[in-house]
Amino acid sequence: MRSFHPQRVPSGEIRLQATQIEEFLRSLRGLEAYSEPNQLLNFLPSLLSDLVDSDATAVVLIDDGALSCNVVSRDGSVIADSELETWRSEIYQIVSDQPHPIVVSLLHETEFRSIAQSFRVRGNQSLCAFPLNTALHRLGVLCFARRSPVSFPKSEVDLLTLVADYVALAVDDCLNFSHSEVVRAQLESERRKLQLVLDLNNSVASNLEPREVLRSISPSIRKTMHLDGVALILPDTTDNQLQLYTLDFPGGVDILRHDVPIPLDRSLAGKVFRSGKPWIGDLEELSRSGFDNWAIPANKLETICLLPLIRRNSTLGVFCLVRLQKNAFTSPDVEFLSQIAGQVAIAIDNAFAYRRITELSDQLKQEKLYLEDEIRSELNFEEIVGNSAALSQVLRQVEAVAPTNSTVLIQGETGSGKELIARAVHNLSLRRRHSFVKLNCAAIPTGLLESELFGHEKGAFTGAIAQRIGRFELASQGTIFLDEISEISIDLQPKLLRVLQEREYERLGSSRTLCTDARLIAATNRHLNTMVEEQKFRSDLFYRLNVFPIFVPPLRERREDIPFLVRHFAQHFARNMTKEIDTIPAETMNALSNYSWPGNIRELQNIIERAVILTKGPVLKVSLADLKSKSPDTNGYTNGAATLEEVERRHILSVLEQTNWVFAGPNGAAAKLGMKRPTLQFRMQKLGITRPPRP
Repeated sequence: MRSFHPQRVPSGEIRLQATQIEEFLRSLRGLEAYSEPNQLLNFLPSLLSDLVDSDATAVVLIDDGALSCNVVSRDGSVIADSELETWRSEIYQIVSDQPHPIVVSLLHETEFRSIAQSFRVRGNQSLCAFPLNTALHRLGVLCFARRSPVSFPKSEVDLLTLVADYVALAVDDCLNFSHSEVVRAQLESERRKLQLVLDLNNSVASNLEPREVLRSISPSIRKTMHLDGVALILPDTTDNQLQLYTLDFPGGVDILRHDVPIPLDRSLAGKVFRSGKPWIGDLEELSRSGFDNWAIPANKLETICLLPLIRRNSTLGVFCLVRLQKNAFTSPDVEFLSQIAGQVAIAIDNAFAYRRITELSDQLKQEKLYLEDEIRSELNFEEIVGNSAALSQVLRQVEAVAPTNSTVLIQGETGSGKELIARAVHNLSLRRRHSFVKLNCAAIPTGLLESELFGHEKGAFTGAIAQRIGRFELASQGTIFLDEISEISIDLQPKLLRVLQEREYERLGSSRTLCTDARLIAATNRHLNTMVEEQKFRSDLFYRLNVFPIFVPPLRERREDIPFLVRHFAQHFARNMTKEIDTIPAETMNALSNYSWPGNIRELQNIIERAVILTKGPVLKVSLADLKSKSPDTNGYTNGAATLEEVERRHILSVLEQTNWVFAGPNGAAAKLGMKRPTLQFRMQKLGITRPPRP
């Protein structure tokens, strides 16, 4: 660019040629290329110093009350911010009270002392200042200073006034454009925030899992609020500590650790959870707070914002927002993030409610199926029949232990009525309004017994296609009856012991600890103390079960109850078969009373049912010949011939001895007998087959 300098004449007037004015205006049009105020401020003094004969050219702009200045001086000096701040009142006076240019001698100036002093110390003697004003805005001041005492002539001032007006328009356009960009950015930020709220509402409505909610909206939260990580901290199942539930931290997955519990005491998250008040600050403030942050290493993060998730005056968890740079959260940030936390709290509350409803629904379904199975398998009577001294002693024990929550161990032979005693304990207890859940441990394969007791999660093992609720969960607040408890494997016994001692367990495939309030009643037809000596049953579990033992006597030891039982079963089956049986011959009753009943009440029940089926008329007819033929001698023979059970027992014993008592495998006893291992174990138990002690 060719410099333009006005020609001085003796009269002090400046004569400008038309071509020079045209070039002057053409140069000023170049200001339109600048859209940023800082760019214009940096360029403008240099341009004007080339066009105007000036030893120092300064441009001072006012933007939202802030002053900014750029000066081009022959000595290369600048105006410091502290020095510029002393100009403030004089600058506002020029732009407000002085609509016309100000031409002053710096040697005698008293009204604008700060501005005059700044230019005077830099060797200048005269100054001309032009307000940069438009019809609507006061934009700043344009200053020209000279080292000579010659004042600025009117013709030059008039020309520079036009220049100042043109500069004011350019500055106004630049500021308007900058402000519009700021407004546009603010609108875009508000639009993103609104979209974030809408996305969150949609996610809350469509997802009932907190992890899915956070996973769907956390990228938008991080992008909109310039965050590095978002985490959700919720109380664990015990409510004694917090746990990192889910985390979105791209590139920093090791910063927050999932496996470290967060205590409610001496942790910042615990403080926020208990107080319901947010905490915002950097790590220096965190260290001064005296709290150990057990989940956030201090050498990784800079700024933390912890917001309580409050719903219905209850704190559900903590919303954790972090930044890797030292950049504190502003009040608008916290206000908006608190709104987001409110939406997240709604999502978590809905998720917890849905989970609880689902669990209750599943439990009701399981209880319905269980009760339907009970109805199909039971005879629909609950009375214990008999008045013998032995039975009365048992019932007195039942009355004593029923109101308590103590564990009961019922012992007795197979078929002696152990389950009826267990039901009597439940029905006389305060738990009678809740479920009585039973499980025959011998009827469930060893590999599935743990799932039956404690439940499993979907995918916990092959074939686990859905979540299953265990018997302990079904029986919570009620009673669980474990029949044939001696058949529980030695590997599963510690887990059962933990339930009895700690009231805690986990479903298969889950790390979530569940609690149960079920009362345990166990039953067995074997001598557990003998099994303890043989190291087939844990001694600590035996002592925990043997809190209140009840022995149910076999039917042969309570013969006076047999007539009552015969009449009861006869009436029951006759009613079910729509028959009328009102007479039982004395000979029949005597024979039934004198029989030894190795199968106990269950055998008596089956014989009476068969007799009712075959009876035609009102008199019960029992085949006494068949009854006598069933009476085995001491060698297990009936009328000189071995019974079917004895033959089966001998055959199984023979195969077991051949296989050296190995049950499983292709060469095991189960395979040779053509049955499954659990079936073999069940048959061995029924036939009283036990492995002889090793020499």
